[in-house]
Amino acid sequence: MELDQLRYFLHIAERGNFTRAAEDSGVSQPALSRSIQKLEEELGQPVFERKTRSVSLTEAGVLLQSRAQQVLTILEDTKAEITDDGESGRIRIGAIPTIAPYFLPDLLRQFSSEFPNATIIVQENTTEVLLKSCTQGEIDLAILAMPVPAKYLEVEELFEEELLLVLPSDHPLVEKPKIRLSDVEPLPFILLNEAHCLSDNIVTFCRQRSIQPVAVERTSQLTMVQELVSLSHGVSMIPAMARVLDQSDRRVYRSLTGRKPTRKIAVVWHPYRFQSRLLEGFRERLRRYSVAEE
Repeated sequence: MELDQLRYFLHIAERGNFTRAAEDSGVSQPALSRSIQKLEEELGQPVFERKTRSVSLTEAGVLLQSRAQQVLTILEDTKAEITDDGESGRIRIGAIPTIAPYFLPDLLRQFSSEFPNATIIVQENTTEVLLKSCTQGEIDLAILAMPVPAKYLEVEELFEEELLLVLPSDHPLVEKPKIRLSDVEPLPFILLNEAHCLSDNIVTFCRQRSIQPVAVERTSQLTMVQELVSLSHGVSMIPAMARVLDQSDRRVYRSLTGRKPTRKIAVVWHPYRFQSRLLEGFRERLRRYSVAEE
């Protein structure tokens, strides 16, 4: 049993398709098929149940998937531990889309300046995908918004930020000195789609105050939420870190009077995987940067 066979097997198990797995692995489909065929011959039974356009794991395949992930993780951690000098190496960072473009760039510039021999790889995705990637060792840490439904992962809160009401610049509420949540209750809301936790933060805050926001439009990007607000399609709530980068004069940001909507930002990592000195150094600088941002 060869390591490449295990890697190919895991790619196929994740994609559920030989063609997509071959493309991702950078090998031809016939070569991938031959590798899995040899693996199955060695095991004496199939690891995949072949269907017309997809594959699924057999009982043996489910067991092999778990063991293969463990084997490859041990090898990767061993190599990382041997070569760990605290100055060079690779750090794989995950962040949700409402954090990555607003919070990471300056932090990464500072870290790269201090550690020029380090390689930083960023993956932007939803909370669910990032937690899975962190659990499986595909990324070293993830920066997310709480709550974080994580099992077997370490969760450390970094800071809390306000969610600001965003209005079209010509909206009547702009002239009001104090805006309460009840003032925006009858207004249409523009939210991110259900895959993004920011919408949950907003809806939960409103419902706790017996207000049900009516979402007239949903989109997958925060910048589109802002643009739709500018076009007077509705109002929304935007993280303060996103407001800092918004230079448009077509929308106005206001802080709500009374208890303010907020979200808590946290970093998540797998405590049972090898933690390089470089990774520990990044987490420490992440903590310091978070304090400075508050």
